[in-house]
Amino acid sequence: MSDDKKHLLDKLSEECTSCEKCDLCRGRHNVVFGIGSENADVMFIGEGPGEQEDLKGEPFVGKAGILLDKMLTAIDLDRHKNIYIANIVKCRPPQNRDPQPQEQEMCITWLRRQFSIINPKIIVCLGRIAAARIIKPDIRITKEHGKLFRKSGVIMMPVLHPAALLRNPSDKPAAFEDFLHLQDLIKEICPETYQL
Repeated sequence: MSDDKKHLLDKLSEECTSCEKCDLCRGRHNVVFGIGSENADVMFIGEGPGEQEDLKGEPFVGKAGILLDKMLTAIDLDRHKNIYIANIVKCRPPQNRDPQPQEQEMCITWLRRQFSIINPKIIVCLGRIAAARIIKPDIRITKEHGKLFRKSGVIMMPVLHPAALLRNPSDKPAAFEDFLHLQDLIKEICPETYQL
């Protein structure tokens, strides 16, 4: 099963690399498809790649990614081992602006197909834009971060975006509490995550 999933993700990634559905493709260096374990029960979703991600072709590798990795490590998660990380849009918006609704709409099919292959039990939305698109349009991230939502049998949790934590370091303790809550949730819902 694992080999099948890997094959399907590799094939999807290859297909995504040649995507030209919206204008974001014109300025990209790389399509930032996603990274992690195809067997992950926990999937992290951000809004879109920034400059460093575009250059490297991997999500969350800039300063915000370094912070995210530290937070993941603190709760025994690893982007290469037991989770999967992707974005709503796979190409960098100019000057790292928010991806526009029509760009999200054009690109969301790739994420849906990733989701259907991986089939996670928990989705963590990194920041307001991802949470608004995946969980509910009127999400108030500063008030609702860390809360649990259930959609189609999947548990979803919005958390503060690592880039927002770099801008507002005073929010880090609250964000870390959310990650500790996530760790407890994983132990309850999918403890095998910690055996991958």
